[in-house]
Parts: sequence; structure tokens; C-alpha cells
Amino acid sequence: MEQTIGEDSTPVSGSFDKSRVLDVKPLRCLVPVFPNAPNVSTFTTPQGAAAPFVCATPSGPFPNGVSPFYPFFNSSDSQRHPEQHTPASVPNQSAPPPFGFNSTTISNAVPINSFRTPSSATAGRNQSTGVANGNARSSKRMTRSRAQTQPQSSAAEEEEYADNQNESSEFFATPTTETEEKLTKSGRPRRKSRKRVSGGTSGQAQDINVTSSDATVDVLVEKIQASFSDAFRQTEGDRVSIEYLTMVYDLFRRRISQIEDVSVSGGNKRPDLRAATLFMNKGIRTNINKRIGSVPGVEIGDIFFFRMELCLVGLHAPSMAGIDYLTVKNSSEEEPLAVSIVSSGGYEDYADDPDVIIYSGQGGVNRRDKAMMDQKLERGNLALEKSTHRGNVVRVIRGVRDLNTQTGKIYVYDGLYKIQESWVEKEGKSGCNVFKYKFVRLPDQPEAFRIWKSVEQWKGGDTSRVGVVLPDLTSGEEKVPVSLVNDVDGEKGPAHFTYISILKYPSPMNVTVPSSGCLCIGGCLPTNSNCPCIQKNGDFLPYTANGLLVSQKSLVQECGPSCQCASNCRNRASQGGLKIHLEVFKTKNRGWGLRSLDPIRAGTFICEYAGHVGDPTKIDKFGIDVDDEFVFDATRTPQPLGVLPGDSIESSKLPFPLVISARYSGNVARFMNHSCSPNVIWQPVSRENRSEPDLHVAFYANRHIAPMTELTYDYGVVPDDEIDQRKRKCLCGSLKCKGFYCL
Repeated sequence: MEQTIGEDSTPVSGSFDKSRVLDVKPLRCLVPVFPNAPNVSTFTTPQGAAAPFVCATPSGPFPNGVSPFYPFFNSSDSQRHPEQHTPASVPNQSAPPPFGFNSTTISNAVPINSFRTPSSATAGRNQSTGVANGNARSSKRMTRSRAQTQPQSSAAEEEEYADNQNESSEFFATPTTETEEKLTKSGRPRRKSRKRVSGGTSGQAQDINVTSSDATVDVLVEKIQASFSDAFRQTEGDRVSIEYLTMVYDLFRRRISQIEDVSVSGGNKRPDLRAATLFMNKGIRTNINKRIGSVPGVEIGDIFFFRMELCLVGLHAPSMAGIDYLTVKNSSEEEPLAVSIVSSGGYEDYADDPDVIIYSGQGGVNRRDKAMMDQKLERGNLALEKSTHRGNVVRVIRGVRDLNTQTGKIYVYDGLYKIQESWVEKEGKSGCNVFKYKFVRLPDQPEAFRIWKSVEQWKGGDTSRVGVVLPDLTSGEEKVPVSLVNDVDGEKGPAHFTYISILKYPSPMNVTVPSSGCLCIGGCLPTNSNCPCIQKNGDFLPYTANGLLVSQKSLVQECGPSCQCASNCRNRASQGGLKIHLEVFKTKNRGWGLRSLDPIRAGTFICEYAGHVGDPTKIDKFGIDVDDEFVFDATRTPQPLGVLPGDSIESSKLPFPLVISARYSGNVARFMNHSCSPNVIWQPVSRENRSEPDLHVAFYANRHIAPMTELTYDYGVVPDDEIDQRKRKCLCGSLKCKGFYCL
């Protein structure tokens, strides 16, 4: 049978028989690759009248009716920029993948050299800025990308990426374009501008607000840079630097959101991107060099609410794509190997098993431009295939749905996996060929995703759980039940106390400062400079639009009974009781403790300290009872853990001394233990109330907290002359444990 080059010339599955001689048609019979003048045949056009001669290179583009031919078609596609896609008009795009790709092997006919890294100069620049080396870029793009760009995102998504785990997007790099340089170096507010940002999978530029807000942002990032460089100037991270980096990043992101709520109409929809841009510009990151295996300082079970956080800690470099890889030397060739994947449910994956993931490759179907085509064995897909044969471990980050947002995800680091096998199958929705990879979790690792699956059942009322003493410790006092669990010993519960969810003041008690309240009928708006509640908070609302505390302060002024705003006003975040599923549990060596069944985002309100307020006139300098372990003294100075470098918590501005006893009556807060490296901060909160004092102590997450993690806070700083009387041995076990704490 005759075979024409350019028409079905792809080798069949299996090894390619180089001794075979094809019976081909003469060259004059080949399809011409010349542009035609309108309604004029290429060969009948008089000399000099035809369109200029153009030769189609092996890498295309190709006119209609002409397809790339072996061995150029795979190499050419791989050299394209990730955003460029083969036009739908090219024939044979729905054909099964070539090269005999089956469940375990791939033919040696794959031209590995089409996946070479850039030249040494380019590669060096990429290595220093964290750009993946798997994508070749044009010299023009690399020249201007000392200043690189932010990833594409949808402005409709609030504070989250609509990431498709398998999109072939560019890898995130340090954005330092001329516009951003002006923004970060300017010492004064600049007017709002629009910036064209490229990236993502479709290659289409998108308008993203680049807002020139207060010079405070620039000052803050400089202070953060100095603080981070002094303490953590190193190539590899450790646990302390990872915790510090992620905490400060989210604090900075929340501060940007607060500032731009006032300075930008409608606020900045993506403060996470701007914060990450500035951090990458200033080198505020760690674990810059890619590696196979574990990342120093990152622990299995760590959670992240933004893809940018994965980039900053070196866990996963691409801001959008689900596969991260590096190139390694293999004799005289280079080949890509996968280092990490994000499994976030973009395709028809199987990811419910805590030990096995069936993961789909990237590209092809499920694209933003709605085009449907077979996936290609290139970039991340090729890296996964090579890792299958090499047997190297791959980090797996699972994306699970964030129930508090419509489109958001929470990213859980689930440890190291190996690819057991791979194959091709047709994707049900599109009918296109998709690469599939079976990931199997390595044994003897701490549990992460398995805990998430168990917690889902426990919150659903699973009665078979071992160690449950009471399904609801509150007896219905809280809107959300609080379970009592002991799987350590036979103790049936803590000493008897009455559960109350509010703070009870003695009566009568005089109000020292009269309160007027606000008149914001529809709720306090950040741009309303006449709101007295905003004025009392330093001209900013203390909470972001989704209710996260921006920063720890000496006193937060919330709206209260004297205000006319609704109960869902942003400035009432600590009111309304528990919203998180908590449980009181028996610890191994510290009595009873408190933990959450829900993932908690940094800045989230957890609970307040309920109990009975002591009469300030009858409190000695040691509080109500120095031996009462359930006394909370709000006159102490809180450890400044929820503030940015350069900020500080001023000395107490409480309207009166507040000391609370929860010994006989209290809520879940009485069970929170001390830690020298806490994940919770306490914050005095005053609520506007004309008739009676309304001062409270609220607890907020200091950083992201994974489910089943114990909630702890620092009991606070006491005067030097009181330390000896209040000192107790500390058993928190943290890396920064001082050895003692003060009641």
C-alpha cells in the first residue's frame, strides 16, 4: 500500500523498524505548502502575481489540510510555548497517542532532545528565580522577563485560584515588570492603573488591577525582607522558617486587603497575588532549588489556602499547572523527572482513596478555550512517564474543597508517592485520550488525607469512633456540638463545671467610657470615614471582607448593641458563638486539650473566653486566685505573634482590668493549653454598648491549622516581679520552648 509523507506517516505502536522502506509518492504529488492568493490556484498564478513564497518549517504553523509529519510533529509541539495549542483544523488530532504508549512502557522513539532545558545562561537565570526549566522561551521573552509575570486568574474568584490540576500553564516566577518596579519602589501612593498580565493556559492576556495603595505596603515589605533575611538567610528552609514565612505572608496579604479596601474602589480582588509578587521580588522565600523528595521544613499534613504559598515554601513551583518537574542528566541526554503534583479534581481522577490516586495528565481536554484534543506526551506528562520507569518519589499535594468559599480549595501535603503504572484511556466527557498514572503512597508516613476522610465521618455523627465520652459537651448550649474524646486512658471527663457560652459580668458594674455606637444601617463599610467604629480602629475595619482578623492589636473595637448595623456586619466577626467543629480531648501528658475537626484559616475567629468576670476593685496583683488554672488575666501583654515585622502591640488600652474565671462555669476556651509556639492568639475585643461594659477576650488562628491539630496559645507576658509566683513547667515540646509558662 502506498503511503504519502505527511499523511499517516506516524510509526505504528511498538518499536520502529528502521530497515523498512516506504513506498512513497513522488515529491511532485505532495500537498503544496504555499499560501494561495484568493480564488487563485498556486500553480496557475502568473509569475510575479502570486503571493510571496513561504516555506513551512517543521515546527509549523501549517495551512489547512497539511499536518506535521514524523519525526517533527512531536518535537515541534514540544518546543511551542505552553500557551500555544494546535489549531482544531489540523487533522488526526483525535487519533490515539503514538509511540506504543501502554500501561507500563513507552517506546524509545520519543525524541527526548525536544525537552531540553534552555541554554546555560537562561537556565541559570531561571534557577535563581525559581522558574521551571522545563519550558523553552524565546529570547525576546526572556530578555524582558528579568521581569516576569503573574499567573492568569479570574477576577471573579475571591482570594483563590481556579486552578486546574492539569493545565499546561507557565511556571510562576518573580514579577518585576516596569510597572511593578515603579509600584514597589515608590514612596507615595500612585493612581490606579491597569496592567496586562500573561500566563495561564490559553495564552491570553488578562487585565489585573495593579493598585498603587498607601506607601505603607512598600514600607511593610521592606521590613519583612529585612526581618526574613536576618533570621532565615539560607538556601534550605527549616520548620521555624516555614512557619514564619507562611504566617507573615498571610498577615501581609490581609493587610494589603485592608488597605486597598479603602484606597481602591471595590478593593483588590487578588491581594494574595500582589503579596506573593512582592515577596518573590524581595527574595522572601525558601527552598528555592528544586529537589526530588521531601522539602526541608514542610511536614506531611501541612495545609495551604493559596497556590502561591506552595511556591514560596518550595513545595510546588507552578502557580497553576498540576505537575512540577526538573531535568536530569542521563548519559548524553537530559530527561524530565516529576518532583510534585497537585491533585485538585480538574479531571476525572480517582482520589478518594487515602493511599492510591489515579491521576490524569496535563493539557488537551478541559482547556479554558473549550477546545477538545488528545493529550500529548510532553512536558509534565513525559516527566511522569520517566518517573514511572526511574521509580523516583513524587510529592503529592491534594486539593480539597474549602466549604467556606464557593470556588476555593485547601491544599494538603500528603507525603511521598511512587508511580506504579501508567496507561491511556478516553476521558468520558470529551472522548479524548488522556494519560493516567497510578500513584501509590509510601508506607510508614504520618497520616494526612486519611485523617481528613475520618474527620468527615466523625462530623457526620459516626457512633463507631473509639474514645467518644460525650457527643456534645455543651448540651446544646452551642450551635455546633463539641465532642468529648478520650482514647488515652480511662478517665471519663474533666472535673465538673457548668457550660456557658457567654461572659457574665457582676451586677451592678459602672461603665467607665460611654459608648455612642454607629448608624451604619446596612453594615459598616471600609470607605465610610464617618463611622465612629472605624475611627476607633485607626480608620480601618479590623476584619477583611470574609471575616478574618487583619492583625493583633491592643484592643479591637467591634460594633455592639449600641450600633444600628445588622448582625452580619463585618465588624461583628467574634459574635454569634462557635462556627467551627471543636472537640475536647485527653492529651498524653498535659491533661485535657482542645482541637478542631475543621481546617482553620489564619485570622479566623475560633471562640471567646467565657466565664465570670471578677470585680476589678477586688482583684489583687495576682488576679482572683493565683492557683486557679482556669483564670484568664486580660491585663497581661499578649505575645506579639499576629503582627508584621516593625509593628508592635501597644501597652494595654483596656477600659478597665478584665480578669475571667472559668473554674466553675466556662466554655471550650478553658481547655486550651499553653505553647511557646502557638497557633492561636488572644485578642481583647470591646463591643459598643451604652448600658453596660462589653469587653471580651477572643481567640483567632495565628496561622493555618489542619484538622485534629491541638489549639494552643501563649498565656502572655507578666511583669518580672511576678514570674516566680506564676511560673509553671512547660511541656509544649515546641522547638522554641522556654521551659516554663506563667499562669
